[in-house]
Order: sequence, then C-alpha cells, then structure tokens
Amino acid sequence: MTMPLVSHPSLAELHPTEPHVESRERLLVLLDAFEVVEGRTASREQVERCHSTAYLDRLEALEVPTLLDPDTVASSTSYEAALLAAGCTLTAVDRNGFALVRPPGHHALPERAMGFCLVDNVAVAARYAQTELGIERVAIVDWDVHHGNGTQDIFWEDRSVFFASLHQWPFYPGTGGPGEANETTLNVPLPAGSDDDDYLLAFDELVDPAVRAFEPELVLVSAGFDAHVADPLAGMHVTAEGFRRLARRSAALAPRTAAVLEGGYDVRTLPTLVQAALEGFGE
Repeated sequence: MTMPLVSHPSLAELHPTEPHVESRERLLVLLDAFEVVEGRTASREQVERCHSTAYLDRLEALEVPTLLDPDTVASSTSYEAALLAAGCTLTAVDRNGFALVRPPGHHALPERAMGFCLVDNVAVAARYAQTELGIERVAIVDWDVHHGNGTQDIFWEDRSVFFASLHQWPFYPGTGGPGEANETTLNVPLPAGSDDDDYLLAFDELVDPAVRAFEPELVLVSAGFDAHVADPLAGMHVTAEGFRRLARRSAALAPRTAAVLEGGYDVRTLPTLVQAALEGFGE
C-alpha cells in the first residue's frame, strides 16, 4: 500500500529564508515531483501542548526578518508556516501518511527556535495522537543526521513516548552523545562516514529491540535525508537504498506509522530520497 503524501503549496511561499540552505526550493522540488493531499493548519492549542505560550506569542508577533538563533531565520509569515507544517503532520497521522513540510521541527525547544526549526512537528503529532486519537504509547524514530534535541527535551520525562535517534556525533547540536539515555530515550551516535551498513546494523541491534520492547501503538518517523552521501551539511554516506531500508524497518515497529520531513538539503537528490523512503514505508 502506498503511503499518502501530505503537504500544502503555501509552504513553498511562506517562511522565506533565502539564501539560507533551508529554503523554499526544498518544498518546490517535492511538490513538482509528487501528488499530495493538502494538509490543515494546527490550532494554537495543539501546538501549545509542546511549546510555551510566550514563545509562540513572540513568533506570531514578528514583523520583519529576524534571526531567532545563529542558524534560524523567521519573518512575518513564519508563524503561519509553522502552524501549517505542524497541521500537515497531524493530517499525516490521520492518514498514516508522510508529511512533506518546512520548516523542519526536531530541534525546536519548548521555549525557543533552534537549528532551522520553529515548531517541533513530530512532537505536536505525538501529543495529538495521544490527546485526540486515544493512542497511549507512541514511539518516535529519528534518522535525521542531526540529533533531535528538541524532541528529546519535550519527552525526556514522559514514559508514554519512546524517542530513538540515530545521528552523526560529535556534531550539531552537540547532544545525543554516548550514555545520554533514560528508560524511554535511546541515542545511537554514529561517526562521520557511516554508510548504509552501519545505519542498518545499528538499527537492527539497538533501535529495533528497544522500540519493540516498548510496544508502541504508533511509530512517528522524523525522516531527515541529510545523512545522504551528497548532502552539503554533514559527513555521512547513506544512499537512497539505505533510506528505503530504514523506512521499511521503521514501519515494521508498530501497527501504525506516519512520517514527517526533517532535513535534507541537496535539492537535486531530495525527491529521489523521499521516493525511496516512500517505497520502504509501503513494503
């Protein structure tokens, strides 16, 4: 069964960031390559389950392009983009789909933006599944090349959400190193140069047994493609076939699966990598 793709054309216009590497071109190439179901906008209440009112007020009040941290730019329409990206992720949960959105989310902290991310889309989706769909146990599997520190922070003390991350380390944002774990947090730091075999071995030996032991009803995937060998921001050697296999393994961990786009900054290869993951999720 093909996993439906969820997005919205406005995400290619809202949140202008050029010449930033997290640009509107990332979504334009995906909308050109795929047919998508249009997602909805998340409500303020849904986003406030993961982010503070004060932070969202600051984001909504922006009137001119502003650096929120050294890596993260936002403007007067970025708040609208962030709510739409989160809402498309909720639609993906409803449809067991894959949300193609920007800005990405997994670095966003409860009180502030970080690392290109404004709202933690996958975290908002997890809380939505629990609060509005009656799903009790959610696992988040993050294979973006960067550690999902925002997602980890939001759920660090929550035993109803299991967070597993495979990522390059040491690397930005500097979290997720050896020994950084608890009962429902698993970090798998991998050295630069890791390839398909390294990722799949780590997944099979560490992620798979830990997530299965948690017995999630839903797996949400933070699907970043910046571990690809051609990506300009990192030093990993994962191929399209590697992402297909990671997606297939992730989908096998629970009765339901949904995914959301995180990183992936080589716009020439991004559609091919999304297609590979889509095939894996559907196997």
